[in-house]
Amino acid sequence: MVRIDSWRKAYRGIMPDEYLDSMEVEDSMHLWHRVLSAASAKTSVFVAELDGDVVGFAAGKMLDEQKFGLDAELAAIYLIPDLQRMGIGSRLVTMVAQAQQAQGARGLITWVISQNKIARQFFEKRQAELLVEQAYNWDGIDLLEAGYGWRDLSLFSPH
Repeated sequence: MVRIDSWRKAYRGIMPDEYLDSMEVEDSMHLWHRVLSAASAKTSVFVAELDGDVVGFAAGKMLDEQKFGLDAELAAIYLIPDLQRMGIGSRLVTMVAQAQQAQGARGLITWVISQNKIARQFFEKRQAELLVEQAYNWDGIDLLEAGYGWRDLSLFSPH
């Protein structure tokens, strides 16, 4: 439910209501089962829990080919909407960045739908640099996506 709740909150008014309303937990579970089954040692996944309940998760991976000079990707970050702005998302990003750096990554890229102002502000506040905006098609829906990146993962090192 974390992914679906996050999508419905973040993308209502950006993506068609029919698409968001048709999202099913079972489909999301199958998607993440495939992703995690295909994961390599250079993939990192972190789960945030509160009182024993999953409230968020993030995933990172090394890229086969660099994008904009960056060699790793924050591939996903989802958090229950009511728990945003409590530091959980920041901690998840930090954990992914540190894990990918431990795998040899020097930089990290992530993608957001351009109209998602909250996500853009989140990454900008964490010193991510806007690298590109480009057309993107998600499941037949034409969108614009923004690529953000960190060129120096030492920003995430413990002080």
